[in-house]
Amino acid sequence: MSEVVDHLAELTGFRDRDVMDVTLVSALRDLVEPLSVAIFRCVGEPGQERWLTRARLRAGDAVASADSLWAEPARLPAAQDFPHRQQAMATRTVLQLQQGDHWVTLFPIATDREVVGVLEIESAERLQNASQRMVGSILRIYHNFQGLLDYSERDTLTGLLNRKTFDESFLKALADSQGSPAEASNDDGRRHGVEHPRYWLGVIDIDHFKSVNDRFGHLIGDEVLLLLSRLMRNSFRFHDLLYRFGGEEFVVLMRCEDEADAGHAFERLRLNTENYAFPQVGRITVSIGFTKVRHGDTPATAFERADKAVYHAKGHGRNQVQSHAELVAGGHLQEATQLSDVELF
Repeated sequence: MSEVVDHLAELTGFRDRDVMDVTLVSALRDLVEPLSVAIFRCVGEPGQERWLTRARLRAGDAVASADSLWAEPARLPAAQDFPHRQQAMATRTVLQLQQGDHWVTLFPIATDREVVGVLEIESAERLQNASQRMVGSILRIYHNFQGLLDYSERDTLTGLLNRKTFDESFLKALADSQGSPAEASNDDGRRHGVEHPRYWLGVIDIDHFKSVNDRFGHLIGDEVLLLLSRLMRNSFRFHDLLYRFGGEEFVVLMRCEDEADAGHAFERLRLNTENYAFPQVGRITVSIGFTKVRHGDTPATAFERADKAVYHAKGHGRNQVQSHAELVAGGHLQEATQLSDVELF
């Protein structure tokens, strides 16, 4: 019993979801001693779902493996290729099946709103009822703690990430884009540097939102914010990070190959918003500004560039997407001089 308590104490001692998932599979490997234990999350658009490995440990592994949060969906296993995982999620029940000379036990993982994935345990023998109950109890604690994290990290109205979680995510993306240069070799034997991923920051502002509140009231205004958050989820990919910064201001942190791809993604949201009929309010529009995340950026400096692009969009007709880099190149904005990577307040 003391071993279980120790693992629970370790599990609830972190505020980082990646670390929590690794801690969970590590605890279950020690307690159940399976062949392997893994957390799989079902991600992607309806009909195109994929399995994202959040954490996986085999019996002899020293450290857990996981897919990158920014993994390209096409490279992930299709959800339909693992129907038993889908069955466990759909029925919200524990599922056991024998596969060759080993057993697989699947536990659905749910949030307060939906079932998001499965915990999969492979064992040499059928997992006994006592072990199933122990795993189920640990998962309930895991679920409750995840709920507490959601409460502290997400906007209560829209369910998007809130402003206080932005800095940490931004710095992770910055580290990912500035890591030690990787190398790859071609068939000619020569080694070539591999470019690091590029990240883009966009700021979205609802046009004339104050008039919506003044004309229809704050309850209808809140409904507009909620519906816009749903349009954002439908317009961007599952791994793009979506935030509500407060009021009518939203932020997107995304990974794209180039500026054109990022611009197309933001233009898709602009069009989806323009063409959507909001109940009682009718049509609304958004102004969007975006910038590439640069080496040496702080969250504030990148946000300031995107915000200047939004301000330009609002001052030149609204309902448009503006790139900070293009505005500077065209002489519409002046590039701010960055004297230091450290900001003083």
